[in-house]
Amino acid sequence: MSRRLVIGTRGSPLALWQAEWAKATMQRPLSGVEVDLKIIRTSGDRDQTTPLGQLGGRGVFTKELSRALLAGEIDLAVHSLKDLPTDLPEGLALGAVSPREDPRDALIARAATSFEALPQGARIGTGSLRRRALLLHGRPDLRMEDLRGNLDTRLRKLETEGLDAIVLAVAGLSRMGWAGRITERLPFSVCLPDAGQGAIGIEVRADDAEALQAVSVLNDGDTHCSVTAERALLKALGGGCQVPIGAWGRVEDGFLKLDAVVASVDGKRVIRDCSEGTREAPEEIGKGLAERLLKAGAREILRGG
Repeated sequence: MSRRLVIGTRGSPLALWQAEWAKATMQRPLSGVEVDLKIIRTSGDRDQTTPLGQLGGRGVFTKELSRALLAGEIDLAVHSLKDLPTDLPEGLALGAVSPREDPRDALIARAATSFEALPQGARIGTGSLRRRALLLHGRPDLRMEDLRGNLDTRLRKLETEGLDAIVLAVAGLSRMGWAGRITERLPFSVCLPDAGQGAIGIEVRADDAEALQAVSVLNDGDTHCSVTAERALLKALGGGCQVPIGAWGRVEDGFLKLDAVVASVDGKRVIRDCSEGTREAPEEIGKGLAERLLKAGAREILRGG
């Protein structure tokens, strides 16, 4: 392959880490191939104050990259997969999914040693409706504060805004070398992660055979299977950043297992269920579990009831 490949990425330190990982991993087997990075600013980067749930859903960190891909300005886009909408623009495809980092959420506290040890009425910073709802379900006494910005910005706000704790993804902290800041990796029983959390998604043009072949070295089969089920569930529920939905898929002993939760924004109502089946049918497992959640009461929650 003699083609030059251009990777589109956001400009945050974490996004650049992910893009550099993709570049280095592709270049090893594709000796002689030139791979460059192009930074593209997204609407989510430009607006660092509006709560994510009000900005327009999952595409706020990805739609400009997708447009550049369709326009031929870049050859692939590297995303935190949890930010990528389940419905991709026509002509684009999810070409690869990275091996998954720990998908859990991380509590970073100023003084407390665990989630349960947080003081009564503690102020918790998070920009995620899902985290807000699930943490309030476990601790209705907590006071949730909106938190935006890059990882380093949010870590600083823990001190500068007088918060008792903040909640971030373990994956981002680990990739940036900040895992030592984690007070507690929140158990799945407390906080199921966002669909795709911990995985890097590589978006390409569906008809670009060379790019698809190049990114295949980035793909991890078990992770791809797991997040396919999670994203199928999310799509079947019609959810995005505006609705608290958590999903955790994993391949164990050759089977695909999927846990999911739908919660009201205030955390008072939570519908949770799990499913498992053959790893060859991830979409069916995701859709089937979504249907069970809807029948159990999730439909009313999703409608705002």
